[in-house]
Amino acid sequence: MSILDTAREAAQGLVQGAMAKLVPLAPDSWIPGGVPDPLIARKHGLIGTSVSRLDGALKVKGAARFAAEFALDDMVYAALAFATIPRGRIATLDVAAAEAASGVVVVMTHRNAPRMKQPAVFGSSPTAAGPADLPIMQDDRIHWNGQPIAVVLAGTQEQADHAVSLIVTTYDVEESVTSFAAAKEKGAAPASFMGQPLLNEIGDADAMLAAAPHKVDQVYRTPRHNHNAIEPHAATIAWVGGDLVVHDASQLVSMEAATIAGVFDLKVEQVRVTSPYVGGGFGGKCLWDHQILGAAAAKLAGRPVRIVLTREGVYRGVGGRTLTEQRVAIGAAAGGHFQALIHAGTTATTPHNNMPEPFILGTRAGYAADSFKLSVDVVRMNMLANTFMRAPGESVGTFALESAIDELAADLGIDPIELRIRNEPEVDPTSGLPFSSRHIVEAWRAGAAKFGWDKRGLPGARREGEWLIGMGCATGTYPYYRMPGAAARITLDRAGTALVEVAAHEMGMGTSTTTTMVAAERLGLPLEAVEVRYGDSIIPGAILAGGSQQTAAIGAAVIAAHNALVAELLKLAGNDSPLAGLSPDEVGSEDGGLAKLDDPARRESYASILHRAQRDHVSVSAEGSPPLELMHWSMHSHSAIFCEARVNAVTREVRVSRFLGSFDCGRILNPKTARSQFRGGMIMGLGLALMEETEFDERNGRIMNPSLAEYHVPVHLDVPEIDVIWTDIADPHTPMGAHGVGEIGITGVAAAVANAVYNATGTRVRDLPITLDKLLV
Repeated sequence: MSILDTAREAAQGLVQGAMAKLVPLAPDSWIPGGVPDPLIARKHGLIGTSVSRLDGALKVKGAARFAAEFALDDMVYAALAFATIPRGRIATLDVAAAEAASGVVVVMTHRNAPRMKQPAVFGSSPTAAGPADLPIMQDDRIHWNGQPIAVVLAGTQEQADHAVSLIVTTYDVEESVTSFAAAKEKGAAPASFMGQPLLNEIGDADAMLAAAPHKVDQVYRTPRHNHNAIEPHAATIAWVGGDLVVHDASQLVSMEAATIAGVFDLKVEQVRVTSPYVGGGFGGKCLWDHQILGAAAAKLAGRPVRIVLTREGVYRGVGGRTLTEQRVAIGAAAGGHFQALIHAGTTATTPHNNMPEPFILGTRAGYAADSFKLSVDVVRMNMLANTFMRAPGESVGTFALESAIDELAADLGIDPIELRIRNEPEVDPTSGLPFSSRHIVEAWRAGAAKFGWDKRGLPGARREGEWLIGMGCATGTYPYYRMPGAAARITLDRAGTALVEVAAHEMGMGTSTTTTMVAAERLGLPLEAVEVRYGDSIIPGAILAGGSQQTAAIGAAVIAAHNALVAELLKLAGNDSPLAGLSPDEVGSEDGGLAKLDDPARRESYASILHRAQRDHVSVSAEGSPPLELMHWSMHSHSAIFCEARVNAVTREVRVSRFLGSFDCGRILNPKTARSQFRGGMIMGLGLALMEETEFDERNGRIMNPSLAEYHVPVHLDVPEIDVIWTDIADPHTPMGAHGVGEIGITGVAAAVANAVYNATGTRVRDLPITLDKLLV
């Protein structure tokens, strides 16, 4: 198949296949109190009903082609060689044996790679192209242990893999910093995140802590974590004339296309990136060295290239979450009121990257206190660049904060839930902004009742045979980001079908399904009459699938495009229509046409309007940028996480036996996909709590466990029963009443597990992961 054929195919509908039957929301999966959204709600509306993922059938049947499944004519396969020192220069690089190996087409190194510009920094930090302020294979310098130093292209993947093993390299090693302790000795600097300093000081927290009658003051540590999406990073790349087409596994196709264009000195329109399906992202499926190296190698060889990172290759060249050392100190009055809240500490990043782990983010809006001292310092180490990983900051920051609150509750003799509720803020405690919507107390009450929190006893009080049983809880919070760049194009034809094109990405979270639901609801069409296209840089708009903001952002864009469509259709309708003289604000879509909102008898079908206007179709585009008034609110998703853990009294093995997540995320647009997102996040939080840790050799900066055999993530037998409920109370200040659900699931889980382990054993673990050796006391 030619590259043009595959590009054309990738641009066509990506959510075709059998439609799932609409299933009403199960009565036990929600909490009454939802507020209808006047922009979307209909008497028999789709929003709020459970709809199976529209791409699910294609994936089950193997018909959904991922980045490494595009077969191009005359294609070659790539394999990478990686540096084995943390800093220095390549002294010798012998590729003769690799070049002579069977099937090898070319071996690319810094000596023969095409000349490329440094990738531009985009987003919040130079992380999205790996170490984005470094030249990629343009010189002999080594900046981290694992940096790509050669690309082998061969006729088969096996031939490429064999040939790359024949490359022999020696190095001139230079002084490096690969120890966290040594990096701290060199000094730390204040950190920033997304262009803002990670620093908040209100009142004299140190003095108020010293004077407080009750206090906790502890240090909590979290290790490095690596991305382990089920689909390894991959791209299929080809040059067509002077243009470049990249089939990628990407969370940001538009920005990727623009950045790659800059690297190869092309116009933006000369680079097309498609990403129809992504097998898991969580922040790691952005632009890294391998896509650029694949494009450079394809240019050098004059043939299409498929580049698929091995699981080890993902660890060598794709960043993850960096380590943290966090101090949390809370001073409280006898009744539990927080007088001082200190959350400060240190994280590590690299000389060529500015992505600290912003662990204070959740603390900023979590609790009321008389004084605050929140800060993150950063030290520099010679290692792979960090990047975003599910709930960056909040996931590990809540481990420290919520563990400390549990410790304080024990000291005060106050129930941990009650202590949290007593310190509920009336407004955002650090910004002073009012909350747009905050119903975490309702979530706590409902969750406690359903989980059976009243059965929780004193530490070590519950036992079944060899197993000590405990309960723990924690709060989670994640901001509702309102990123600009979302856009939608709606094309409506005379047959009453609609094509909706959105600058969006589908990583398995159900975005394409929810977008189809929102579009069908707005257009007054049945679900099967709406096709959604996405994951292609030629579609207008530029948005990142991350920060729990994509669904809401593109939903707002669809709403804006629908408003523009209504206005355009009224123009086409003219004076002969029952709608003549009406303004767009007076008209909505219903049953395949337009109708006056307060007089549905005044209506005309889409087909009739287009027929009279002698048009086969009408197309409009609009951006869904957040209105400025949204900036007047503090907006967040919230969770109350409950955990039951069992600890073996003899071996100290930990097993989590039950989870309950009680969420406050505004309106839930699609309960079926939202429930899956919540549960998936909580499972990832289980791994964070009990097993995930990147083993980093501080002698040479090398990751020692670069595989799923040695880097442990939860498997089926590790995952307990997970119950999920939510408030379903719409936020009146968001376009659809919804907040994000992708990141909040992991937030607070590690602390809930740690607090349950404490309740079971009386032993407090402040250093993740909670392995049995830390309980052998």
